[in-house]
Amino acid sequence: MKRGRSRWIPRLIASVLLLSGGGRGIAQNSVRTERLPQRSGGLNGYISCNVPRPPAQYQAGVSFYAGIWPLLESPLNGFQIGLPSTWIIPDNKDFNQPLCPPGTVARDNWPERGPVYRDVFQTIEGGLGYWGSTQFGSAIPKYRMNGTPDGYNHEVSSPGWGFGQTKPLPKEFMGIAQLSNRLLVPPDGLTFQKLTNGELLGNAWMSLPLTEAYRDLAAAKPTTPTGDQCWTLFLNAANFKGPVAYWTPETWSKLSERYHTIDGRGLDARPALMAGGAMEFNTVPYFEAADADGNVYSRVPKLLFPLDPKGRSVLMQDVTMYASRALSDSVRSWLHGGSVPNGRFAPNAAWTAKGTANPVSFRQGPKNVPLTGFEGMVKTTVVGNAFCLEWPTEGTKGVFPEYYKQVEGKRVAIPAASVPVETKLTEQTFAPAQTGQPYTSPTDSAWSHPWPVRGPFQVTLTDGSTITYAWYRFVDQPALQNLGLNAAQKAKLQKLVEQMHARWKITSEYMPPPTGGTLAVLDPALIVTPPRGLSVGYVPIITRQERK
Repeated sequence: MKRGRSRWIPRLIASVLLLSGGGRGIAQNSVRTERLPQRSGGLNGYISCNVPRPPAQYQAGVSFYAGIWPLLESPLNGFQIGLPSTWIIPDNKDFNQPLCPPGTVARDNWPERGPVYRDVFQTIEGGLGYWGSTQFGSAIPKYRMNGTPDGYNHEVSSPGWGFGQTKPLPKEFMGIAQLSNRLLVPPDGLTFQKLTNGELLGNAWMSLPLTEAYRDLAAAKPTTPTGDQCWTLFLNAANFKGPVAYWTPETWSKLSERYHTIDGRGLDARPALMAGGAMEFNTVPYFEAADADGNVYSRVPKLLFPLDPKGRSVLMQDVTMYASRALSDSVRSWLHGGSVPNGRFAPNAAWTAKGTANPVSFRQGPKNVPLTGFEGMVKTTVVGNAFCLEWPTEGTKGVFPEYYKQVEGKRVAIPAASVPVETKLTEQTFAPAQTGQPYTSPTDSAWSHPWPVRGPFQVTLTDGSTITYAWYRFVDQPALQNLGLNAAQKAKLQKLVEQMHARWKITSEYMPPPTGGTLAVLDPALIVTPPRGLSVGYVPIITRQERK
């Protein structure tokens, strides 16, 4: 899920779809329903919780479980909401100079984030959600990695592609390397089995020293320090457990090549902070109309939430921070000739965060009119280790308020029965999602030098799209071709990954299990088995995604 709070620039999509249908008090098919213009900006804001800053030593990793469910009855056009997730930033609280140089999107366009730009300098974001840039709509949300290494000049969200881009990133900005030899990572997002509704996906970002820290030794330019922190995504699902991919440290240090003020200030070298937990509502369509007396009403899509046995909707739970001894220290020992660790996060190096819920907070439309009146229908709460929604008896449990009436500069949530018939709001249909463009890759450059060793192969996912992929030797994958690794560095990294593939199985336990709930099931088509002879040291790289 792309995150960034108010720094996001919404993709404004206004769609008008003319359909016939019957509304309240109108005979079916007797007249054509009057269509209202579909607007963008129906819900801008957050359902969020605060996460406290951990003790200093617990900044080498973060994990949590997030609920997965169909927020919509069917995919919609111009719709973007992230399911519960977080954003991770380098801890630069002791630094008071601008982290983003001139020429970055953040520095040139977001003065409110200055003068230091700590929270828009570099981020690891991503997670579950729906995005306006999704090419292949799905009622079940998808999972995307996302982040920015350079003040939002570039956003990276899979091994090869940027956020919302169907053409691959230039090789110097790819940033994310495929680590798993068992899981495909589609640029449009990881898919889940059909009928998923309220199960949990474990997410963890762990700082692993898979490579050595070094300085750029090119004589023609000043040295650029690069740290050894390879932020690695671990997932915990019912049918897949373990590391998926990692951010190459050079991705974070690259910005300092032309701005040495920030040497050593990126996520390749600094401890990290989890900046909170939230569902971010970025681009939501809505309709607006007035009654005969001039009172303004509005309607947003029906948003659905699962209910647990106690009638709550669990959004996020078991937020945990880790010290380097949880896994990083044992990986560093391994890199220098020590024994291969089992990959499990050491429980005595974990710190459980106790969050606090923020009230539901939304605005609507171009004037950012506040939305109110949620108290009797839905409210946020933290119960034990879980951030939840509770549904008081006045509203419909598990259904977020759809209708609002403007009263004295605010729009108050109201039931459908209180919407005047003449507004025709209850008769409206939101525009459905349309199939987008295929994700393509070039046949030259980093994708074919070196060539893959086996393929192409194809699988079809639960969102109806078809994936084409090929097998590359790990160090020959496209995302590693612009790092300038010498033969010795490549050999050392390749050996490490071969040992990881041999020892770290997708059925082993890595992050702590959830304290409650059931694990989600990834789309079985994403789970692959290496061909004969490629069982260790090779990874499946997607080269195309399309819906035929």
